Amino acid sequence: MAKIKIGVFGAYRGMTMIHQILGSSDAELVAVCDKFQPALDHCREVADGEGMTNVAYYTDFEDFFLHDMDAVVLANYAHQHAPYAIRLLDSGRHVMSECLTCATMKEAVELIEAVERSGKIYSYAENYCYTAVRWEMRERYRRGDIGELMYAEGEYVHDCSSIWPKITYGERNHWRNSKWSTYYCTHSIGPILSMTGLRPVKVSGFETQNRPYMWNLGSSAGCAGMEIITLENGAVFKSLHGGIKHNEHQANYQLNGDRGAMKDLGGGKLAVYTEGENENCRGRHEVYEPKPVIEAAATTGHGGGDFFTMHYFLRSILGDETARERAVDVYKAVDMCIPGILAYKSICSDNNSVKVPNLRNKEERDAYRNDTFCTFPDAAGDQYVPNNIHGVEPIPDSVYEEVRRKWIAGEPG
Repeated sequence: MAKIKIGVFGAYRGMTMIHQILGSSDAELVAVCDKFQPALDHCREVADGEGMTNVAYYTDFEDFFLHDMDAVVLANYAHQHAPYAIRLLDSGRHVMSECLTCATMKEAVELIEAVERSGKIYSYAENYCYTAVRWEMRERYRRGDIGELMYAEGEYVHDCSSIWPKITYGERNHWRNSKWSTYYCTHSIGPILSMTGLRPVKVSGFETQNRPYMWNLGSSAGCAGMEIITLENGAVFKSLHGGIKHNEHQANYQLNGDRGAMKDLGGGKLAVYTEGENENCRGRHEVYEPKPVIEAAATTGHGGGDFFTMHYFLRSILGDETARERAVDVYKAVDMCIPGILAYKSICSDNNSVKVPNLRNKEERDAYRNDTFCTFPDAAGDQYVPNNIHGVEPIPDSVYEEVRRKWIAGEPG
Protein backbone atom coordinates (compact mmCIF):
# COMPACT_ATOMS: atom_id res chain seq x y z
CA MET A 1 0.00 0.00 0.00
CA ALA A 2 1.24 3.48 -0.87
CA LYS A 3 2.26 5.68 2.01
CA ILE A 4 -0.07 8.47 3.16
CA LYS A 5 1.15 11.78 1.75
CA ILE A 6 1.26 14.29 4.60
CA GLY A 7 1.64 18.06 4.59
CA VAL A 8 2.38 20.12 7.69
CA PHE A 9 1.15 23.70 8.11
CA GLY A 10 3.27 25.37 10.78
CA ALA A 11 6.95 24.53 10.97
CA TYR A 12 7.60 25.51 14.61
CA ARG A 13 5.21 23.32 16.58
CA GLY A 14 4.94 21.17 13.47
CA MET A 15 8.51 19.92 13.87
CA THR A 16 7.26 17.42 16.44
CA MET A 17 4.87 15.93 13.90
CA ILE A 18 7.52 16.08 11.18
CA HIS A 19 9.84 13.92 13.28
CA GLN A 20 7.00 11.42 13.77
CA ILE A 21 6.20 11.34 10.04
CA LEU A 22 9.85 10.88 9.07
CA GLY A 23 10.00 7.85 11.35
CA SER A 24 6.72 6.32 10.14
CA SER A 25 6.31 3.33 7.86
CA ASP A 26 2.76 4.46 7.02
CA ALA A 27 3.38 8.04 5.86
CA GLU A 28 5.71 10.32 3.95
CA LEU A 29 6.27 14.04 4.37
CA VAL A 30 5.56 15.80 1.07
CA ALA A 31 5.11 19.50 1.95
CA VAL A 32 5.64 22.04 4.73
CA CYS A 33 4.26 25.58 4.95
CA ASP A 34 5.27 28.44 7.22
CA LYS A 35 5.53 32.20 6.76
CA PHE A 36 8.87 32.25 8.62
CA GLN A 37 11.65 31.20 6.29
CA PRO A 38 14.18 30.21 9.00
CA ALA A 39 11.66 27.67 10.34
CA LEU A 40 11.31 26.18 6.85
CA ASP A 41 15.09 26.07 6.50
CA HIS A 42 15.32 24.07 9.73
CA CYS A 43 12.66 21.65 8.47
CA ARG A 44 14.55 21.20 5.22
CA GLU A 45 17.77 20.46 7.12
CA VAL A 46 16.04 17.82 9.25
CA ALA A 47 14.20 16.19 6.33
CA ASP A 48 17.30 16.19 4.11
CA GLY A 49 19.20 14.53 6.95
CA GLU A 50 16.66 11.71 6.88
CA GLY A 51 16.99 11.33 3.12
CA MET A 52 13.67 13.10 2.40
CA THR A 53 14.95 15.47 -0.27
CA ASN A 54 11.73 15.73 -2.33
CA VAL A 55 9.71 17.68 0.26
CA ALA A 56 8.20 20.94 -1.03
CA TYR A 57 8.44 24.09 1.11
CA TYR A 58 5.99 26.99 0.93
CA THR A 59 5.64 30.38 2.58
CA ASP A 60 2.13 30.88 1.17
CA PHE A 61 -0.77 28.66 2.28
CA GLU A 62 -2.61 28.97 -1.06
CA ASP A 63 0.35 27.40 -2.86
CA PHE A 64 0.65 24.74 -0.17
CA PHE A 65 -3.09 24.00 -0.45
CA LEU A 66 -2.66 23.03 -4.11
CA HIS A 67 0.04 20.45 -3.37
CA ASP A 68 -0.84 16.77 -3.79
CA MET A 69 -1.52 15.68 -0.20
CA ASP A 70 -3.78 13.03 1.38
CA ALA A 71 -3.74 14.64 4.81
CA VAL A 72 -2.58 17.80 6.57
CA VAL A 73 -1.37 18.47 10.08
CA LEU A 74 -2.45 21.92 11.31
CA ALA A 75 0.21 23.37 13.61
CA ASN A 76 -0.39 27.02 12.73
CA TYR A 77 -1.62 29.70 15.15
CA ALA A 78 -3.91 28.18 17.74
CA HIS A 79 -6.94 30.40 17.08
CA GLN A 80 -7.02 29.72 13.33
CA HIS A 81 -7.24 25.94 13.09
CA ALA A 82 -10.95 25.54 12.34
CA PRO A 83 -11.14 27.68 9.16
CA TYR A 84 -8.17 25.87 7.62
CA ALA A 85 -9.48 22.47 8.75
CA ILE A 86 -12.84 23.15 7.07
CA ARG A 87 -11.21 24.13 3.77
CA LEU A 88 -8.97 21.08 3.81
CA LEU A 89 -11.77 18.67 4.71
CA ASP A 90 -13.94 20.09 1.93
CA SER A 91 -11.05 19.56 -0.49
CA GLY A 92 -10.94 15.85 0.38
CA ARG A 93 -8.00 15.84 2.82
CA HIS A 94 -7.85 14.23 6.24
CA VAL A 95 -6.91 16.64 9.05
CA MET A 96 -5.08 16.42 12.33
CA SER A 97 -5.44 19.67 14.27
CA GLU A 98 -3.12 20.92 16.95
CA CYS A 99 -4.63 22.73 19.93
CA LEU A 100 -7.13 24.36 19.83
CA THR A 101 -10.15 23.04 18.02
CA CYS A 102 -12.01 26.30 17.42
CA ALA A 103 -12.20 29.93 18.54
CA THR A 104 -15.99 30.39 18.46
CA MET A 105 -19.17 28.37 18.78
CA LYS A 106 -19.88 29.15 15.11
CA GLU A 107 -16.60 27.50 14.15
CA ALA A 108 -17.46 24.48 16.30
CA VAL A 109 -20.70 23.94 14.39
CA GLU A 110 -19.07 24.48 11.00
CA LEU A 111 -16.15 22.17 11.79
CA ILE A 112 -18.43 19.31 12.82
CA GLU A 113 -20.52 19.73 9.71
CA ALA A 114 -17.41 19.79 7.49
CA VAL A 115 -16.30 16.46 8.95
CA GLU A 116 -19.77 14.99 8.49
CA ARG A 117 -20.16 16.02 4.86
CA SER A 118 -16.59 15.15 3.86
CA GLY A 119 -16.45 11.72 5.46
CA LYS A 120 -12.75 12.33 6.12
CA ILE A 121 -10.80 11.63 9.30
CA TYR A 122 -10.47 14.54 11.71
CA SER A 123 -8.23 13.91 14.69
CA TYR A 124 -7.43 16.34 17.49
CA ALA A 125 -3.85 16.30 18.82
CA GLU A 126 -4.64 16.62 22.53
CA ASN A 127 -1.42 14.93 23.58
CA TYR A 128 -2.01 15.22 27.34
CA CYS A 129 -4.51 12.34 27.10
CA TYR A 130 -1.86 9.82 26.20
CA THR A 131 0.86 9.67 28.85
CA ALA A 132 1.21 6.20 30.35
CA VAL A 133 -0.32 7.36 33.65
CA ARG A 134 -3.35 9.06 32.11
CA TRP A 135 -4.03 6.19 29.75
CA GLU A 136 -3.87 3.80 32.71
CA MET A 137 -6.37 6.03 34.53
CA ARG A 138 -8.64 5.78 31.50
CA GLU A 139 -8.39 2.00 31.39
CA ARG A 140 -8.98 1.54 35.10
CA TYR A 141 -11.88 3.99 35.24
CA ARG A 142 -13.62 2.36 32.30
CA ARG A 143 -13.06 -1.04 33.91
CA GLY A 144 -14.98 0.21 36.94
CA ASP A 145 -12.11 0.09 39.45
CA ILE A 146 -13.15 3.27 41.28
CA GLY A 147 -16.86 3.11 40.54
CA GLU A 148 -18.90 6.04 39.25
CA LEU A 149 -17.16 9.42 38.97
CA MET A 150 -18.22 12.00 41.54
CA TYR A 151 -15.47 14.64 41.23
CA ALA A 152 -12.45 15.30 39.01
CA GLU A 153 -9.59 17.77 38.68
CA GLY A 154 -7.55 18.63 35.61
CA GLU A 155 -4.74 21.17 35.83
CA TYR A 156 -2.32 22.46 33.23
CA VAL A 157 -0.35 25.27 34.88
CA HIS A 158 2.35 26.58 32.58
CA ASP A 159 4.01 29.92 33.28
CA CYS A 160 5.35 30.98 29.87
CA SER A 161 6.59 34.42 30.92
CA SER A 162 10.27 33.51 30.49
CA ILE A 163 9.69 32.46 26.85
CA TRP A 164 7.05 35.08 25.93
CA PRO A 165 9.38 37.04 23.60
CA LYS A 166 10.29 33.79 21.80
CA ILE A 167 6.64 32.77 21.25
CA THR A 168 4.95 36.15 20.59
CA TYR A 169 7.75 38.10 18.80
CA GLY A 170 6.51 41.41 20.20
CA GLU A 171 3.33 41.27 18.09
CA ARG A 172 0.48 43.15 19.77
CA ASN A 173 -2.13 41.05 17.93
CA HIS A 174 -0.43 37.70 18.41
CA TRP A 175 -3.04 35.15 19.47
CA ARG A 176 -1.33 34.60 22.83
CA ASN A 177 -1.72 38.31 23.61
CA SER A 178 -5.31 38.37 22.34
CA LYS A 179 -6.65 35.17 23.92
CA TRP A 180 -8.90 35.16 26.97
CA SER A 181 -8.16 33.45 30.27
CA THR A 182 -10.20 30.28 29.68
CA TYR A 183 -9.33 29.80 26.00
CA TYR A 184 -6.42 27.36 26.15
CA CYS A 185 -8.36 24.77 28.12
CA THR A 186 -8.04 21.38 26.47
CA HIS A 187 -4.84 20.28 28.23
CA SER A 188 -6.79 20.38 31.50
CA ILE A 189 -10.25 19.35 30.25
CA GLY A 190 -9.25 16.87 27.55
CA PRO A 191 -7.64 14.11 29.64
CA ILE A 192 -10.57 13.97 32.08
CA LEU A 193 -13.11 13.64 29.27
CA SER A 194 -10.88 11.04 27.59
CA MET A 195 -10.55 9.03 30.80
CA THR A 196 -14.23 9.00 31.67
CA GLY A 197 -16.00 9.19 28.32
CA LEU A 198 -18.35 11.74 29.90
CA ARG A 199 -19.63 14.91 28.25
CA PRO A 200 -19.77 18.41 29.82
CA VAL A 201 -23.29 19.83 30.17
CA LYS A 202 -22.80 23.05 32.19
CA VAL A 203 -19.92 25.41 32.98
CA SER A 204 -19.14 28.39 35.18
CA GLY A 205 -15.99 30.38 34.50
CA PHE A 206 -13.54 32.16 36.81
CA GLU A 207 -10.20 33.88 36.29
CA THR A 208 -7.32 35.44 38.16
CA GLN A 209 -6.55 39.09 37.51
CA ASN A 210 -3.75 40.13 35.20
CA ARG A 211 -0.45 40.83 36.96
CA PRO A 212 2.56 42.98 35.96
CA TYR A 213 4.73 39.99 35.01
CA MET A 214 2.38 39.37 32.06
CA TRP A 215 1.17 42.94 31.38
CA ASN A 216 4.81 43.97 30.94
CA LEU A 217 5.13 41.30 28.25
CA GLY A 218 2.06 42.39 26.29
CA SER A 219 -0.83 40.30 27.65
CA SER A 220 -3.76 41.92 29.45
CA ALA A 221 -5.82 38.73 29.96
CA GLY A 222 -6.32 37.07 33.31
CA CYS A 223 -3.21 35.02 34.05
CA ALA A 224 -5.18 31.83 34.72
CA GLY A 225 -8.64 30.54 33.92
CA MET A 226 -10.84 28.04 35.72
CA GLU A 227 -13.90 26.12 34.58
CA ILE A 228 -16.23 24.45 37.05
CA ILE A 229 -17.95 21.89 34.87
CA THR A 230 -20.93 19.64 35.49
CA LEU A 231 -20.64 16.37 33.57
CA GLU A 232 -23.55 14.42 32.15
CA ASN A 233 -23.63 11.96 35.07
CA GLY A 234 -23.84 14.81 37.60
CA ALA A 235 -20.15 14.74 38.58
CA VAL A 236 -18.37 18.03 39.25
CA PHE A 237 -15.07 18.79 37.52
CA LYS A 238 -12.57 21.59 38.23
CA SER A 239 -10.35 22.57 35.31
CA LEU A 240 -7.48 25.02 35.94
CA HIS A 241 -5.01 26.29 33.37
CA GLY A 242 -2.81 29.26 32.55
CA GLY A 243 0.34 31.09 33.48
CA ILE A 244 0.25 31.32 37.25
CA LYS A 245 3.30 30.43 39.32
CA HIS A 246 3.60 26.86 40.59
CA ASN A 247 5.96 24.71 42.64
CA GLU A 248 4.94 21.19 41.58
CA HIS A 249 4.61 19.40 38.24
CA GLN A 250 2.57 21.55 35.93
CA ALA A 251 -0.02 18.95 34.91
CA ASN A 252 -2.25 17.32 37.52
CA TYR A 253 -5.23 15.00 37.09
CA GLN A 254 -7.40 13.13 39.56
CA LEU A 255 -10.61 11.14 39.56
CA ASN A 256 -12.73 10.54 42.65
CA GLY A 257 -15.36 7.82 42.31
CA ASP A 258 -17.85 6.26 44.71
CA ARG A 259 -15.54 3.24 45.27
CA GLY A 260 -12.09 4.78 45.05
CA ALA A 261 -9.84 7.42 43.54
CA MET A 262 -6.86 7.90 41.22
CA LYS A 263 -4.29 10.67 40.99
CA ASP A 264 -1.45 11.45 38.60
CA LEU A 265 1.45 12.11 40.97
CA GLY A 266 3.83 13.37 38.29
CA GLY A 267 7.14 11.77 37.41
CA GLY A 268 5.31 8.88 35.74
CA LYS A 269 3.68 7.66 38.96
CA LEU A 270 0.03 6.85 39.58
CA ALA A 271 -1.69 6.57 42.98
CA VAL A 272 -4.83 4.44 43.18
CA TYR A 273 -7.22 3.75 46.07
CA THR A 274 -9.94 1.13 45.63
CA GLU A 275 -12.66 -0.28 47.87
CA GLY A 276 -14.63 -3.46 47.54
CA GLU A 277 -18.24 -3.91 48.62
CA ASN A 278 -18.81 -2.93 52.27
CA GLU A 279 -15.20 -1.74 52.60
CA ASN A 280 -15.82 1.93 53.37
CA CYS A 281 -12.45 3.52 54.22
CA ARG A 282 -10.79 0.09 54.33
CA GLY A 283 -9.61 -0.27 50.78
CA ARG A 284 -6.25 -0.78 49.09
CA HIS A 285 -3.61 1.81 48.18
CA GLU A 286 -1.21 1.45 45.23
CA VAL A 287 1.55 3.65 43.83
CA TYR A 288 3.22 2.46 40.63
CA GLU A 289 4.60 3.48 37.25
CA PRO A 290 2.45 2.31 34.32
CA LYS A 291 4.14 1.38 31.07
CA PRO A 292 3.18 3.05 27.76
CA VAL A 293 0.79 1.14 25.52
CA ILE A 294 3.47 1.18 22.81
CA GLU A 295 7.06 1.19 24.06
CA ALA A 296 8.30 3.43 21.22
CA ALA A 297 6.26 6.28 22.70
CA ALA A 298 8.42 6.46 25.82
CA THR A 299 11.10 8.64 24.23
CA THR A 300 8.79 11.13 22.50
CA GLY A 301 7.61 14.53 23.72
CA HIS A 302 4.90 15.39 26.24
CA GLY A 303 5.31 12.12 28.11
CA GLY A 304 4.78 10.04 24.98
CA GLY A 305 1.64 11.90 23.94
CA ASP A 306 3.18 13.26 20.75
CA PHE A 307 3.74 9.73 19.48
CA PHE A 308 0.15 8.61 19.97
CA THR A 309 -1.57 11.61 18.37
CA MET A 310 0.20 11.04 15.07
CA HIS A 311 0.15 7.23 15.36
CA TYR A 312 -3.60 7.05 15.89
CA PHE A 313 -4.24 9.65 13.17
CA LEU A 314 -2.34 7.65 10.56
CA ARG A 315 -3.79 4.33 11.66
CA SER A 316 -7.30 5.84 11.60
CA ILE A 317 -6.82 6.87 7.97
CA LEU A 318 -5.81 3.29 7.23
CA GLY A 319 -9.04 1.98 8.78
CA ASP A 320 -7.72 0.69 12.12
CA GLU A 321 -10.82 0.61 14.35
CA THR A 322 -8.80 0.54 17.58
CA ALA A 323 -7.00 3.70 16.49
CA ARG A 324 -10.29 5.38 15.60
CA GLU A 325 -11.67 4.60 19.06
CA ARG A 326 -8.56 5.92 20.80
CA ALA A 327 -8.10 9.06 18.68
CA VAL A 328 -9.91 12.27 19.61
CA ASP A 329 -12.55 12.72 16.93
CA VAL A 330 -14.30 16.00 16.10
CA TYR A 331 -17.14 15.53 18.60
CA LYS A 332 -14.79 14.78 21.49
CA ALA A 333 -12.52 17.64 20.37
CA VAL A 334 -15.38 20.14 20.44
CA ASP A 335 -16.44 18.86 23.87
CA MET A 336 -12.92 19.55 25.12
CA CYS A 337 -12.77 23.06 23.66
CA ILE A 338 -16.14 24.80 23.91
CA PRO A 339 -16.31 24.84 27.74
CA GLY A 340 -13.46 27.37 27.56
CA ILE A 341 -15.42 29.59 25.16
CA LEU A 342 -18.58 29.38 27.24
CA ALA A 343 -16.65 29.85 30.50
CA TYR A 344 -15.59 33.31 29.32
CA LYS A 345 -19.23 34.11 28.62
CA SER A 346 -19.81 33.10 32.24
CA ILE A 347 -16.96 35.32 33.44
CA CYS A 348 -18.42 38.25 31.51
CA SER A 349 -21.81 37.66 33.17
CA ASP A 350 -20.75 37.57 36.82
CA ASN A 351 -19.78 33.86 36.72
CA ASN A 352 -23.30 32.65 35.99
CA SER A 353 -23.43 29.07 34.69
CA VAL A 354 -23.84 28.44 30.97
CA LYS A 355 -25.24 25.35 29.23
CA VAL A 356 -22.75 23.32 27.17
CA PRO A 357 -24.62 22.03 24.10
CA ASN A 358 -24.20 18.58 22.64
CA LEU A 359 -23.32 19.50 19.08
CA ARG A 360 -23.62 15.88 17.98
CA ASN A 361 -27.33 16.68 17.92
CA LYS A 362 -28.18 18.63 14.78
CA GLU A 363 -31.17 20.24 16.47
CA GLU A 364 -28.89 21.95 19.00
CA ARG A 365 -26.60 23.56 16.43
CA ASP A 366 -28.76 26.37 15.05
CA ALA A 367 -28.63 28.34 18.31
CA TYR A 368 -24.84 28.64 17.88
CA ARG A 369 -24.52 28.85 14.09
CA ASN A 370 -23.88 32.61 14.17
CA ASP A 371 -22.27 32.83 17.63
CA THR A 372 -18.87 34.50 17.14
CA PHE A 373 -18.37 35.74 20.73
CA CYS A 374 -14.62 35.84 21.40
CA THR A 375 -11.63 38.14 21.90
CA PHE A 376 -10.04 37.59 18.48
CA PRO A 377 -11.28 40.53 16.34
CA ASP A 378 -11.16 38.79 12.98
CA ALA A 379 -13.19 35.83 14.21
CA ALA A 380 -15.57 37.80 16.44
CA GLY A 381 -16.72 40.56 14.11
CA ASP A 382 -19.42 42.60 15.83
CA GLN A 383 -19.49 40.13 18.77
CA TYR A 384 -15.96 41.04 19.85
CA VAL A 385 -15.28 41.36 23.59
CA PRO A 386 -12.05 42.51 25.32
CA ASN A 387 -9.92 39.82 26.93
CA ASN A 388 -9.91 41.53 30.33
CA ILE A 389 -12.91 42.42 32.49
CA HIS A 390 -10.93 44.15 35.24
CA GLY A 391 -10.25 47.50 33.58
CA VAL A 392 -6.53 46.96 33.09
CA GLU A 393 -4.67 49.97 31.70
CA PRO A 394 -4.09 49.73 27.92
CA ILE A 395 -0.67 48.37 27.01
CA PRO A 396 1.49 50.94 25.16
CA ASP A 397 3.42 50.20 21.98
CA SER A 398 6.67 50.54 23.93
CA VAL A 399 5.97 47.26 25.73
CA TYR A 400 5.74 45.35 22.44
CA GLU A 401 8.81 47.10 21.10
CA GLU A 402 10.77 45.91 24.14
CA VAL A 403 9.44 42.33 23.81
CA ARG A 404 10.45 42.33 20.14
CA ARG A 405 13.91 43.58 21.08
CA LYS A 406 14.24 40.71 23.56
CA TRP A 407 13.13 38.20 20.92
CA ILE A 408 15.68 39.42 18.40
CA ALA A 409 18.41 39.51 21.07
CA GLY A 410 17.46 36.03 22.35
CA GLU A 411 16.74 37.37 25.84
CA PRO A 412 14.16 35.82 28.20
CA GLY A 413 10.99 37.60 29.29
